[in-house]
Amino acid sequence: MQTTRDSAQPIAQSYESALQELEQLVARLEGGQLPLDQLLGGYQRGAQLLDFCRAKLTAVENQVKLLEGGELKPWSAD
Repeated sequence: MQTTRDSAQPIAQSYESALQELEQLVARLEGGQLPLDQLLGGYQRGAQLLDFCRAKLTAVENQVKLLEGGELKPWSAD
């Protein structure tokens, strides 16, 4: 589990919670809802959340590859 640089707290509890927070943050950033002094902090938090989500997706992809004998197969909704 990834943690913030200045504490032992995890960045997020799950992929879903990180994604939800990231979507809300992006909406506030795009909507101009953050004061100028909070924009940099919002950007940094967004970068942390994005890294967390990417790491989770990579871990799942690697597990699927392992289960599929090292070959990632195309997704089928069947």
